[in-house]
Amino acid sequence: MILLVLIGSYFLGNVLTGPIISKLFYKQEIRDKGSGNPGARNIGRLYGKKAFVITFIGDAMKGMLVIFTAQSLDLGSEIELFTLFAVTLGHVYPILFKFRGGKGISTFIGGLLLFNPLVVAVFISIFLIVYPFIKSFTIAGVGAVSSLPVILLLFSYEQFTLLAACLLSGLVLLAHRENLKEKTCRRKGRDS
Repeated sequence: MILLVLIGSYFLGNVLTGPIISKLFYKQEIRDKGSGNPGARNIGRLYGKKAFVITFIGDAMKGMLVIFTAQSLDLGSEIELFTLFAVTLGHVYPILFKFRGGKGISTFIGGLLLFNPLVVAVFISIFLIVYPFIKSFTIAGVGAVSSLPVILLLFSYEQFTLLAACLLSGLVLLAHRENLKEKTCRRKGRDS
């Protein structure tokens, strides 16, 4: 049962909202436009705020759906986060799109919101505290993502849930590695 839920979660992650919106409404291939990323940020840059919001919500719903499924089956918090890892993995590395997916942040946030809204409140608070000092959306976001295992530790979650949180955070950080390199190089250039 758990294996089927995890496999189903991965393939659900392969359903990318960005390319659907791009082809349906704009008759374009999103991977050939802007940054080439099929996520909400690139969609927003190309087609505006409305397209950004629809893409963000669509990708966030995937995370919410797998958490809802795991909760409905009473699989426990660790499996809930492993399903969120699986759907995010499917979003970032979709086999149906030759492993060229989004960055996973929308799916990550959507799933966490249903997993534990208080965790999301702390997550957002960390982002809001870090952002004014760093002045970088990406670095502040990555800082908040990195803090997930620590947040769950403070909420007294079990070790396997913490392991799932580490894998999930690691996956999102891996997906953002190019952005981080780019931001770090820019900051070094400014400081020198």
